[in-house]
Amino acid sequence: MFFPGRLRWQCLLGVVAAGLLVAESGCQSAEKESRKPTIGSQTMCQAPVPVAAAAPPDSLQPVALAPLPGLSAEVRQQVAELYQALGSEAQELRLPVLERACVGYLTLRHAGRIRRPAVLAVADMDLPSTKKRLWVLDLNKKRVLQHSYVAHGRGSGYVRARRFSNRIKSACTALGFYRTADTYDGKHGLSRRLHGLDPGQNSNALDRYVVLHGADYAGQAYLAKHQQLGYSRGCPALPPEQYRAVIKAVGEGACLFLSGPGLESKWLDGGVAAQQLAARGWQ
Repeated sequence: MFFPGRLRWQCLLGVVAAGLLVAESGCQSAEKESRKPTIGSQTMCQAPVPVAAAAPPDSLQPVALAPLPGLSAEVRQQVAELYQALGSEAQELRLPVLERACVGYLTLRHAGRIRRPAVLAVADMDLPSTKKRLWVLDLNKKRVLQHSYVAHGRGSGYVRARRFSNRIKSACTALGFYRTADTYDGKHGLSRRLHGLDPGQNSNALDRYVVLHGADYAGQAYLAKHQQLGYSRGCPALPPEQYRAVIKAVGEGACLFLSGPGLESKWLDGGVAAQQLAARGWQ
């Protein structure tokens, strides 16, 4: 008469063991999934964390930028007029980004750190790589010379760059103001050297070989196939169908501004920018 009770006990043990096996296989599956390059996901088997600390789903929306503090009404008005005059081709160039780019340009001109007048290249690296996020502007004529895709470094993120670094071998994009230098023919063809002008943020540009160059992974064909651009090793890489035109439009001795979250620069000096604008305009 012990057999039925013993059978029931064995059945119960079997159910518990099956439950443990399912739980274990779920953790293994989650662990394997966590090795995939996903964005904003958490491993199911990690230690519990507060709900507020959980990473939100990846967003392609850029970080909101407040107007630059300490800027005179005259400078704001001139930048606003420039923004309006640039028209639809600069529709996705955010006004606070343009404002920072113009202030940096004026401050650098005042300091004699850039030589080419009235040419300003702006890349909003907080926009996703699926958008044309590089503009080369003629400030005097208030028009867009070039509007292009530009790739970020593979260490910076996926569709949208999240991390930025000046460190050698980081493979990250480095934010800040650059002075364009000479051109040369390298493994990517025509390329233009860049001097980083923000100590600690992009000052290793020459040592890292951060240059403007063309790349297949930065073009429209790659975007159509993969729904995003590929990645550089930190260079602002340009489309193969447009890189020569962009490199020529920027020229040597001009200002290039790579904008992104958390950027701080000594060149964002509203007072000096106002002096330069009053004395020389955009020259």
